[in-house]
Amino acid sequence: MVGMTSLKSRLRNDLTAAIKERDELRSATLRMTLAAITNEEVAGKQARELSDDEVQKVITREAKKRREAAEAFTQGDRPEQAERERAEGAVLADYLPAQLADEELDALVADAVAQAREGGAEGPRAMGAVMKIVNPKVAGRADGGRVAAAVKRALAG
Repeated sequence: MVGMTSLKSRLRNDLTAAIKERDELRSATLRMTLAAITNEEVAGKQARELSDDEVQKVITREAKKRREAAEAFTQGDRPEQAERERAEGAVLADYLPAQLADEELDALVADAVAQAREGGAEGPRAMGAVMKIVNPKVAGRADGGRVAAAVKRALAG
C-alpha cells in the first residue's frame, strides 16, 4: 500500500524516538523485537524481507513470551521481573491488533461452529474444522490457546 509505512519501519522509527527520549523500557523492548524480526529474515536458505503479516506474527510471539515469563516470575515470587515483562508486553500490544473481547470471540466461534455443522462436521471431530474456519477471522486478535478453549466450550454446549 502506497503511503503506508511498513510495520517494521514503524518499529525502527519508534525505536529511534524511544532512544532520543531515553525511554529505556521501550527502546529495549523494540530493540529485542527488531532483533527477533532480523533473525526470522535470515533464518531461511535466503535472507528476505518479512511482510507486515509475518512481522506481526513475530511481535505476537514476542508478546506471548512476555506473558509466559510474567506468569513464571509471578509464580516464582519475583514481582519486579514480572512487572517488567508485563510492561514490555504492553509496549508490544501497541503494534498488534486490538485483542477480541470474550463475547466477540465467542460470537466468531459460534458462527464457525454453525458453518462447520453445515459442512457435516459434528462433535469432537468438528474441532479441526471449526479452528480452520475461525483462525483466519481471529487473525492475531486472540491467543491460539484462548481460541481453542472457546471452540471446545462451544462444541461441548
